[in-house]
Amino acid sequence: MTINLKLEDEQLIQKPLQSGEFSSAEEVIHHALKSLDDKEDWLQESREAINEKIERGFAQFERGEGLTPEESLTRLEAKKVAWRAEQRRG
Repeated sequence: MTINLKLEDEQLIQKPLQSGEFSSAEEVIHHALKSLDDKEDWLQESREAINEKIERGFAQFERGEGLTPEESLTRLEAKKVAWRAEQRRG
């Protein structure tokens, strides 16, 4: 199989090669394709749970239990701070 890559894609392949993480372009491409496949598998396995959460959110919003954009951002920021702190400890 022959694949023509855009310059941008070649540069994306060169980055992990230069870091030494991979020893060949083929390894980089295989890793990228495997990651894409794993992501798709996860989405398929999680689709029902994701849809249930979306439906629950819509129901909460319809009952007036929704958050303002500011409240949502505040909660997300707090989660991000907690996650970063955990990453530093671990």
